[in-house]
Amino acid sequence: MRPSNSNKPDFTNRVFGIVRRIPNGKTLTYKQVAALAGRPRAFRAVGNILNKNYDPKIPCHRVIRSDGKPGGYNRGANKKIEILKQESSI
Repeated sequence: MRPSNSNKPDFTNRVFGIVRRIPNGKTLTYKQVAALAGRPRAFRAVGNILNKNYDPKIPCHRVIRSDGKPGGYNRGANKKIEILKQESSI
């Protein structure tokens, strides 16, 4: 039996809250965000949540892959790299 999706909005809000607090010049991994949100194995869900984010107050470009690569970005991977370089994050 699959777990209920009743906590999906809460998880999404926790992810956005964590990402919103990542300071300029710093990054977290998708796995770190998932763990901080209380679901350490939900790193792919974090990526899916952030891929749908268009709120400029939530700096989803500051979330990267565990191997140090930038990962996806809904405005294009090259744009993510450009922003991270401007912020001296990479």
